[in-house]
Amino acid sequence: MVHTVMALPSNFDLLVVDDGSPDGTAQVVEGLKSVYQDRLHILNRTKKEGLGKAYLAAFEWGLSRDYEFLFEMDCDFSHNPADLERLLLAAQEGAHIAIGSRYVTGVNVVNWPMGRVMLSYYASAYVRTITGMSVRDATAGFVCYRREFFQALNLDKIRFKGYAFQIEMKYIAFRLGFTLKEVPIIFTDRQEGTSKISKKIIKEAIWGVISLRLTGVKRYLKK
Repeated sequence: MVHTVMALPSNFDLLVVDDGSPDGTAQVVEGLKSVYQDRLHILNRTKKEGLGKAYLAAFEWGLSRDYEFLFEMDCDFSHNPADLERLLLAAQEGAHIAIGSRYVTGVNVVNWPMGRVMLSYYASAYVRTITGMSVRDATAGFVCYRREFFQALNLDKIRFKGYAFQIEMKYIAFRLGFTLKEVPIIFTDRQEGTSKISKKIIKEAIWGVISLRLTGVKRYLKK
């Protein structure tokens, strides 16, 4: 993944967030930093606090520097790194949030079990029904954010840790009037590793969507 991202035309920088994984990720990245120098970074976190907390730590890292666009992407090649270019273009053309969408042009998922496809697809339909958002892939985790979106928010108010985090971020943007654009991608089941989805994460997403609708978004704004 590091080599692939580093070879893209737009000269992306890459931050790897490692939550104390036992597979040697940190050591591999440290070894590659001498090759890519100031373009490759690692954020070592000793405590596992969930997907949302890891991403927020990464966003805060990026905001403390001069990045105009901040991305989130899985590192198992389920997201095609080449699509970073397309997300960047959508953001450069005006989208505050460019979403790598599996469902905006149908169902573009490869090698997933049918049960997992149905769960994901209808989860997004459920989110649209409850929230009123038109986003077809509300749980998408391949996203480009413009810096000004984060600058409007108090990130300490973000609540969710699991996949509901992805919904929460899009809903905040939708309700606050930011521009969201879905960019069609083909999602391929992970080449390495196993899914971390659990009943607890699913429950958080189901009830979290309802609580989002009930509580509103003003509390997320910086004062």
